[in-house]
Amino acid sequence: MGLKQIRTGKWGGKLASAAVLVVALSAMAGTFLVQARSSTQHALPESVVASVALTGLPVQGREVLEQIHQGGPFRYEKDGTVFGNRERLLPGQKRGYYREYTVPTPGLRHRGARRIVCGGAKPQAPDACYYTEDHYSSFRLIVQ
Repeated sequence: MGLKQIRTGKWGGKLASAAVLVVALSAMAGTFLVQARSSTQHALPESVVASVALTGLPVQGREVLEQIHQGGPFRYEKDGTVFGNRERLLPGQKRGYYREYTVPTPGLRHRGARRIVCGGAKPQAPDACYYTEDHYSSFRLIVQ
């Protein structure tokens, strides 16, 4: 195949289509590999190794933690309800151990993606609390 054939379109359309297909498949394969690696990393309860200092939380997160320790009141009806840990990113516990709370995001009219999930027998005195800013895709242990 010569350059003249490509310029006149005799082979150019098929070649361009093939190139686009190769690029698209490469991108999809890369995404799959990254996602596969990520899900493997998060499969074990010990995967919650990242942490965030209390002072590293957004102001709204610190306010929600204070409300948790006071027993409310909470802004959203769903706050304080059982978190099922279906993603299995938090250490395994019996159902009812974890409770979720919304961390408001300024400018949003809905709950947004930010949450604090606390675990323990006493909701006002949790054993541990975790922060997620990506709606349960990852968690960071909140440390004092």
